[in-house]
Amino acid sequence: MTTPLRLLCFPYAGAGGSLFARWQGELADRGCPVEVVPVRLPGREGRAREPRFTELAPLVRALEADLTELLDEPHLMYGHSMGALVGYALTLRRQAGGAVLPRALLLAAHRAPHLPAPHIAPIDAPDAELAAALARLGGLPPLLLNHPEWLRALLPIIRDDLRVCADAASLHPQPVRVPLHLFAGEEDILVRVPEVLAWRRYAGLGCELRTVPGGHFFPRTHEGALLDEVACVVKREVTPRGVYGAA
Repeated sequence: MTTPLRLLCFPYAGAGGSLFARWQGELADRGCPVEVVPVRLPGREGRAREPRFTELAPLVRALEADLTELLDEPHLMYGHSMGALVGYALTLRRQAGGAVLPRALLLAAHRAPHLPAPHIAPIDAPDAELAAALARLGGLPPLLLNHPEWLRALLPIIRDDLRVCADAASLHPQPVRVPLHLFAGEEDILVRVPEVLAWRRYAGLGCELRTVPGGHFFPRTHEGALLDEVACVVKREVTPRGVYGAA
């Protein structure tokens, strides 16, 4: 029996696998023969009791160990913001080790790794300041600003994830031998379209940019438009006969 092509999905800072809860059905409706696999990160949702990571390299090592069986089978990776950085770093690690690579990387809403990390707010900023900055970007429902008990549960996760993002400077970025499909929000004031396009420096097998309506968190606000574009990429990775292309 043919192994299904899987789409491993990495969320943005503070989010969990539930961000991609609708993707399986929505992509199926668009005729995509893919199995969506939301990647669950430690310290949130069903893994809330596990310690969170604050550095990129240890997180990537742990994810590779957790996902070994999936990573050795045909797959794509989609990563949004922090998730794009994680997906790229994981691919870079596996390339260095001679392991199976994804058919393609779908990288959204993150600057190329040679550029400075975008500034949201100081990581150690007071809760109110950090929450207000996230709300301005659309990453935090304004309703939460009136519920400090919810913020006390959420903001430590976001702070640790922002530390992971800040650790991008520890990477030694280089081209990866997979196609890069880049996604940028047309109204994203945190990560501009040219900053996303700068990923083409690391494309060993081609690169293309797609813009999507909305700001930095367009998977939440314009999910349908994003999935239309993701579906185009996924369909391209399957031959007309339904046989997956060579790695």
